[in-house]
Amino acid sequence: MNNPTQYAIHSLMQTRWSPYAIDPERSVASDDIAALFEAARWTMSSYNAQPWRYIIGVKGRSQDVWDKIFSTIVEGNRPWAKNAPVLTLALAEHFFEHNGKPNKAALHDIGAASASITYEATARGLSVHQMIGIDPDKAREVFNLEDNLEPFTALAIGYHGGESTLEESFLKRDLRKRERKSLDEIVIGGGW
Repeated sequence: MNNPTQYAIHSLMQTRWSPYAIDPERSVASDDIAALFEAARWTMSSYNAQPWRYIIGVKGRSQDVWDKIFSTIVEGNRPWAKNAPVLTLALAEHFFEHNGKPNKAALHDIGAASASITYEATARGLSVHQMIGIDPDKAREVFNLEDNLEPFTALAIGYHGGESTLEESFLKRDLRKRERKSLDEIVIGGGW
């Protein structure tokens, strides 16, 4: 799916999409999953701290972990997330390991790492749908997480599915036109 852009950009960014329709019948190869998180590993971060941590659940391979991640997803996301063959919980480490001081860039850096995952997935024909709709307290409980790790988002990873995989409300979201704010709206100072 190519989307109109104001200026030419790399096709990975132009075709990247976060669909609700994920094919429940198609699994993701272990090598592809490893490559997604290798892309995250090579993401830039403040002081090279790499403050992201991921818990990965794969249907049929690490089903117990997949089930635990799914249990942390809020009800509003469950009708479509249940189809994802891979669920990931993204955690942020808020203190630098090298000096113990607060890492104010941690959430920025976890976003960058998750974007790297998303673009690598797009290059491999996969889709990633990130969701903030998780219960962090439940995640802490089911995974017995240390206090320095914040459960922040979940990622549903898989192949784009057909319209029959979705309830009507989610189907409408998938079928609507993709739009972005204009450059004039997001660049508020300076320019080229």
